[in-house]
Amino acid sequence: MSAQNVNLNDLLQQVPIADIAKQFGIDEATATQAVQQALPGLLGGMAVNASSEQGANNLTAALKKHEGANVATLKAVDTEDGKKIVNHVLGDKQGEVAHALAGKNDGGLGDIIQNLLPVLAPIVMAFLAKQMGGGSSQTENSSSGGGIGDLLGGLLGGGSNTSSGGLGDLLGGLLGGGSDNGSGGGLGDLLGGLLRGK
Repeated sequence: MSAQNVNLNDLLQQVPIADIAKQFGIDEATATQAVQQALPGLLGGMAVNASSEQGANNLTAALKKHEGANVATLKAVDTEDGKKIVNHVLGDKQGEVAHALAGKNDGGLGDIIQNLLPVLAPIVMAFLAKQMGGGSSQTENSSSGGGIGDLLGGLLGGGSNTSSGGLGDLLGGLLGGGSDNGSGGGLGDLLGGLLRGK
């Protein structure tokens, strides 16, 4: 399956929403909303990491460890591993990113998203590993980060206008940056600025 054929809904279907709702003591609608808003933050952070050749190679190597991982239920998800992944991807900006992802009417959603990130990270890694497993691992040969970069771009909506989502604006506000350039990778650029400020 090519990166262009994969979208966020394919990833969303891999997430055990009912399990998450039970564990977090929230209804499934809230759990779905939190997951939908958390995933682009994780993927955006990974895209920033994969924007350099070394970062792409490191991420591809990390994915190999998650090939064939069973993450069908919440019990099977290794949240300790998830914490390490989130630390690597978002560093000490996890709280700020989570609350930016939650939006203006946070209503506690930011805290839920922050706690969700380590649960979702291994699921995302297993999903990406499965997609990459079907393709070639020519990451090193491509200056743009090749396979993994394309896959993350496809999941984040690639060339679609980021102006349609308020998420880019929210992260832009958090950064205090005038990210007027709608060109290129909106969310990735914003997260990149946020993470480079570590």
